[in-house]
Amino acid sequence: MAKHFDRELEKLKKKILSLGAMVEERVYLAIKAIESRDPDLAQKIIRLDHEIDETEVEVEEECLKILALYQPVAIDLRFIVAVIKINNDLERIADEAVNIARGVSYLSRKKKIFYFDFDFSQMVEKTQSMLKGSLDALVNLDTDLAFKVCILDDEVDKINGEVHRLVKDAIRDNPEQGEHLVNLLLISRHLERIADHATNIAEEVIYLIEGEIVRHGDLNS
Repeated sequence: MAKHFDRELEKLKKKILSLGAMVEERVYLAIKAIESRDPDLAQKIIRLDHEIDETEVEVEEECLKILALYQPVAIDLRFIVAVIKINNDLERIADEAVNIARGVSYLSRKKKIFYFDFDFSQMVEKTQSMLKGSLDALVNLDTDLAFKVCILDDEVDKINGEVHRLVKDAIRDNPEQGEHLVNLLLISRHLERIADHATNIAEEVIYLIEGEIVRHGDLNS
């Protein structure tokens, strides 16, 4: 019985890490689409979203099966609870990549020159780093890396706030370009949400390793 249980846990770990790799690739493609404004790439991201959805359902079903058959306790139970939550966050990250792709698809159809465009490079770099860091923390069970991811979230929030301020001013000065500007704001918001979900994953890694819920705690204390 114990050997069967260990095999099931190992299979579950491989599946959640595989989903993480798929989601990381989708975010990479979404970021590439932001930089290139490539409508074909944007449509590819949208078209392939069903693969993430199907894998997310498979992981959840696997977790529920293990809970029902083996009734795990202690760290094994924490692992499965963490996987259920991480699974949901990964699916939501993929959804945000799709939302970015839809925004890029809209922007790519507009051929005229716009007064205002935002350089997302710094926000993109931090968001990608957070997602990679959260997944690396999961693979290596690294609490130090997980805490670093959580702390970076404030920096992404700050950039998102700056985009909001700049776009608001640009809409006031150029109301005829409102749709374009709102799409830029939404792309920023979707990147910020990816960072939020990466933070959630990092927090679940901390819970898995230490049994401590840090969602509402002070990470700097």
